[in-house]
Amino acid sequence: MTAADFRPPRWLRNAHLQTVLGSSGMRQWMGEHQLEATGAITTAHLLDGGGGVRLQGLHSAMPGVEARGLALLLHGWEGSADSGYMRLTAASLLTRGFEVFRLNFRDHGGTHHLNSGLFHSNRIDEVVHATADLARRFPLRPLTVGGYSLGGNFALRLALRAPGAGLSIARVAVICPLLDPARTMDAMEAGFPAYMRHFEGKWRRSLQRKRELFPQQYDFDDRVLGLRMRPLTRWMVERSTEYDSLESYFDGYSLAGARLSQLQVPASVLMAADDPVIPVEDFANARLSPCVDLQISPWGGHCGFLENGRLQGFGEQWLAQRLAACADTMAD
Repeated sequence: MTAADFRPPRWLRNAHLQTVLGSSGMRQWMGEHQLEATGAITTAHLLDGGGGVRLQGLHSAMPGVEARGLALLLHGWEGSADSGYMRLTAASLLTRGFEVFRLNFRDHGGTHHLNSGLFHSNRIDEVVHATADLARRFPLRPLTVGGYSLGGNFALRLALRAPGAGLSIARVAVICPLLDPARTMDAMEAGFPAYMRHFEGKWRRSLQRKRELFPQQYDFDDRVLGLRMRPLTRWMVERSTEYDSLESYFDGYSLAGARLSQLQVPASVLMAADDPVIPVEDFANARLSPCVDLQISPWGGHCGFLENGRLQGFGEQWLAQRLAACADTMAD
């Protein structure tokens, strides 16, 4: 499967329709039922993120089936291990013979109580540490990683750090990964207002939950929570990170420019030219390693890639096929 194979009907080629329907309640229902239909056994686990950090995730395996490998899946910002696209991707990988681990980032998926510190996008060290713990607990090979949006950004940074961390990752596959946080913020502020309101609302509820759980540590008032995305992010950076400015914070997890030129892990990237959240121009301006296979579709919106009115997803199948292909290569 390549980006050229994605040809939705004309009525479904609108970027906003793809984006909104991609995260709709119907897709959530589809993910829940398709994952259940596989017959896989799913168990919750706490992984060691280092320094006392605990990250929770869900491991799924088909009973009585010798797995061909293990796939780690990373969700987008304010998504979770139970997001529709995560469950749909897990179901597709399970039917291809893989075990799957869906990781919740800190403060996602109802895990606010596990760690006192706030989530922010530069917390890559704990994801690397948790992946190493996962590899020890489930020593299946190959170990592959898939991610969506901010989860795609984390997946690529995880792959960049893997050799130095002693992690053997066979392949990474990501959909609409965030490359340049500063440009993404600009695009969201200038774009369709519903996206900004969506993320602002979810982040505010997350911060409210953190305040309820750790009132001695977080005494910010509702005025702070009423800030728009940029000033609220600046407020968080100044109080809950080691970065001295919003610009240095954005640069900390940026993959723009030449940052991906040193990537050693084979990586596949599926991007939509009409993505209303991640500017496709970021990929034209990036210097990519020869081991990166970048595929750009004219359509798809942000992590949509819906094929028809039944809301079947091309993206989940593409990602699962890309990750599963490395097991076929190893078998050969």
